[in-house]
Amino acid sequence: MRHINLIFTILIFIGVSEVFSQKKEKTIETSLFDNFQVRNIGPAKVSGRITKVIKDYSNTSTWYVSTASGNVWKTKNSGTTWIPIFENYGSYSIGTITMDPKNPNILWLGTGENNSQRSVGFGDGIYKSIDGGNSWVNMGLKTSEHIAKIIVDPKNSENIFVAAQGPLWRSGGQRGLYNSVDGGNTWKRILHVSDDTGISDVVMDHNDNNIMYASTYQRRRHFGILVAGGPEGGIFKSVDKGKTWKKLKNGLPGGDIGRIGLAISPQKSNVVYALITAKEKTKGFYRSDDYGETWRKMSDYQVVDSQYYVEIFPDPHQFDKVYSVDMRSYVTEDGGKTFERIPENKKHVDSHDILFDPNDPDYIMISCDGGIYESFDRMNTWRFIDNLPIIQLYRVGIDNQKPFYNVYGGTQDNDSFGGPSRTKNRSGIRNSDWFVTTGGDGFQVRVDPKNPNVLYTMSQYAGIMRYDKSNGEKIGIKPQPEEGEAALRWNWDAPLIISPHNSDRLYFAANFLYQSDDRGDSWKKISPDLTRNEDRNKMKVMGKVWSVDAIFKNVFTSPLGTIVALDESSLQQGLLVLGTDDGLVRISRDNGTTWEKHQNFPGVPQKAYVTDVITSKHDVNTIYVSFNYHKYGDFKPYLIVSKDGGRSWKSISSNIPENNFIWSIVEDHINPNLLFIGTEFGMYFSLDAGVSWTMFKKVPTIPIRDLEIHKEEDDIVAASFGRGFYIVDDYSPIREYSKSIDNKTAHLFSVKSTYQYVVSTPEKTATGHNFFTSPNPPYGVKLSYYLGKSILSKYEERQNEESSKFRRGEVIDYPSAEKLEVESKEKSPKVFLTITDDEGKVVRRVSSKKNKGYHEMYWDLRTFSMLNIDNENNYSGPLVPPGEYRVHLEKFENNKIERLTESQSFNVIQIGSKSTQEEREKLYLFQLNFDKLRSDVNKLIDEIDDAIIELDGKINSSLNSISNTNLDDINRKRGDMMDLKMILTGTRSLNYADVFSGSPPAVQRRLGNMSWELYNTTSKPTKTHEMTYKISKSKYEEIFKSFKELRD
Repeated sequence: MRHINLIFTILIFIGVSEVFSQKKEKTIETSLFDNFQVRNIGPAKVSGRITKVIKDYSNTSTWYVSTASGNVWKTKNSGTTWIPIFENYGSYSIGTITMDPKNPNILWLGTGENNSQRSVGFGDGIYKSIDGGNSWVNMGLKTSEHIAKIIVDPKNSENIFVAAQGPLWRSGGQRGLYNSVDGGNTWKRILHVSDDTGISDVVMDHNDNNIMYASTYQRRRHFGILVAGGPEGGIFKSVDKGKTWKKLKNGLPGGDIGRIGLAISPQKSNVVYALITAKEKTKGFYRSDDYGETWRKMSDYQVVDSQYYVEIFPDPHQFDKVYSVDMRSYVTEDGGKTFERIPENKKHVDSHDILFDPNDPDYIMISCDGGIYESFDRMNTWRFIDNLPIIQLYRVGIDNQKPFYNVYGGTQDNDSFGGPSRTKNRSGIRNSDWFVTTGGDGFQVRVDPKNPNVLYTMSQYAGIMRYDKSNGEKIGIKPQPEEGEAALRWNWDAPLIISPHNSDRLYFAANFLYQSDDRGDSWKKISPDLTRNEDRNKMKVMGKVWSVDAIFKNVFTSPLGTIVALDESSLQQGLLVLGTDDGLVRISRDNGTTWEKHQNFPGVPQKAYVTDVITSKHDVNTIYVSFNYHKYGDFKPYLIVSKDGGRSWKSISSNIPENNFIWSIVEDHINPNLLFIGTEFGMYFSLDAGVSWTMFKKVPTIPIRDLEIHKEEDDIVAASFGRGFYIVDDYSPIREYSKSIDNKTAHLFSVKSTYQYVVSTPEKTATGHNFFTSPNPPYGVKLSYYLGKSILSKYEERQNEESSKFRRGEVIDYPSAEKLEVESKEKSPKVFLTITDDEGKVVRRVSSKKNKGYHEMYWDLRTFSMLNIDNENNYSGPLVPPGEYRVHLEKFENNKIERLTESQSFNVIQIGSKSTQEEREKLYLFQLNFDKLRSDVNKLIDEIDDAIIELDGKINSSLNSISNTNLDDINRKRGDMMDLKMILTGTRSLNYADVFSGSPPAVQRRLGNMSWELYNTTSKPTKTHEMTYKISKSKYEEIFKSFKELRD
């Protein structure tokens, strides 16, 4: 008993010590970076999976597009431009969208894709908009997870029907057919089979709205496991608008049934079509001529994948013509007896939705994994909508190309490809800047860190190629089993890394780990099977073990028992860490000779999928692992760390939302406490090694599947599954943050050196609004700072004080006349980022934001211009020469300039120019002199104009009075001044713009032409420029002297 008490006491002590040690961990949470900018670079060269397109019946130029994982988009001009209208709500994955037949501003949105594919996202119910998608309200059914169809009663907009497939990865949830009779305020389930079976389709008779048909769908998916049908599948009919239902059987197959697509003939509503996935003898296209009472099998036609297609679309212009979307889509013109492939040349495959024009039989729109395609000539030709950036990325890779690195990614069904992180182009990053590295479903792209032309690019199931970008050559380098060995188990998304110690060494994982020391020319196996190697066909699904004959059993899904995450320590060669899809973490400290097995982690389900493993860049014993158990209906974030090489682990998922599971983690290369994660609904950073997490609020609700850090640029590059790539340009201010900054009056973050170049304009400016580009960062150097409090004018201070009193219900004192006068005379306070050269001379003051908080500004690497030096917003002058510069923050308040921070230094680095430093400095001096001359000429013109006005006044005064002033002298003087102005401007008056033929060009014209020629150049001034300046300067001085004499 004493031993038991002792053990009990020790356990309590250990527990208390652990709690105490956790309490001692410093939490660093901040909202300072809530507005930290994040740049989306698309691309739209390829698009992403579309689930539904609808057009506004009152204005067919307005379309709404729902996507599998890219939010919802709207166009008001038939696809010329697009705006996202659902990017900050509870879901990114959309199953369907429907418009109220009586009011086009009322939209219904069913979240959660209506397919069951391996990469499908889940939803959080049904949403309603009453303002054309400008805002949305969640109307319930939050645990439905996948909504397939919504019908609004054509006679009663308050009567809504929702087909909920229900959760894909677990039983239960809100699955079945739901009805609301009060516009979505309350819901009633009116058709339900079981907790494993939902409703995949529902249609309403357009002639008799009381008649409805619905198809039930039993399915389940887990990691490496799929059952796409069961005995509870079938077709139901109601003749009382959903109050009661009966299952239809006459002529329909029994037994296990998969997904069923339904449609009613637009021409004859007694004709009903059903595409049924089932067993070999029962599958096919079925047709009923008597409102579904009896059915006839027309053919054995079935889609290639029941989890992914099975939707049919009758042609409104031709009876018994029905389209079936499929990997290769088909059409029947005889009610299903025969099917022919539709013409899809130049069109992407894997279609999901069809839209017709009721007034044009030649028109068809088909949406697919590759985006939206339109045909205006019965599918002879296709128009691709190439400005919708909804690409679904699994992975991201980066290179070390100079001056701007490239970004690479692997996509869902749209190849692996690459493109620039930024360009010198004024337009930004164009679709034409991107290039394909390999086809198929794209995955990991790794780039040789020493040679950016050597890429390792991949398609599904380890279809790896070594690609030489310099000449376009590719060679397959996929490892193969030795003679007599079993086939390898490759994951859909097989992990590949380049060793940080030897760029010729690759590691590549199936269920074994392979190593190549010759860039993939040869491979050796350096491990046993590192997975659990369990037989998925013996595992229970929906409560039982299914036979090999189950509907689409494990078809189009990865094998179970694969390695899915991999890393090698940058601090210790041969220290390998990997994770499997069945919950194991394996560690080798001797390059694969021996392996440790880790499988019990605090709070983590035992067989959770390992989404990422990373070894610390700072401590050889620190390992981070993220897990994902969403394919068993558990959406919790699982993130753990070991500080002792794997002997013990602790959770660091802390304040990440419960439904936001984790895909990827990276560690900052300078600050070991700075971590970044990509999750199912966005991106986060931690300043305290995972004790707490802060969300990047500029990233929409979207999965961030993979992350990379570009060390030289301090950029985070993120692969989103539905919105392309995101880049956080220079996140170093986050790294530098400490709590002490919050208490400062102001803080200027360190400044990275920047490239200076001439922005190019390779295409015409009149490209049309449909020309898609992604933004470059603003040109110049990024300047980041924090203000501890807002700097307000006296007027603003009074307004704030009065507003505060009003909110508290206090009496507001009326300001005195003296106080109002002080306010009116005050010069408004300003905040400046002041740039100085290496001699301390002010080069530019950049007017900046003055409200409390974190701000980012860019200096365009130009000095001020004398042209409007006396205006509030000064023009940019010449480009400064390369060199070292400094910047500090200062404020102007109470007629004083006060310095707020110390200086930060940075370099301006010239690229793309052939000019020497001496030539650049000569050009700069010339441009400064030229700028001052233009300013002086403009001022002289203004002075001459004022003098002419003054003389006009004298003439008018004389004419309007009895004065006998001699007007000859005044008029002569006025004429002489006009002649002087003529030399400067080339015009006699503002209303006379002609230049007299044969006369010398005016000074202003000479300078104007030269201004345009010199503004975007780093080349030294030409002899012509020097001559023009000399002539203009001489003329200016001559005119100035003459004017002064006339005026005096």
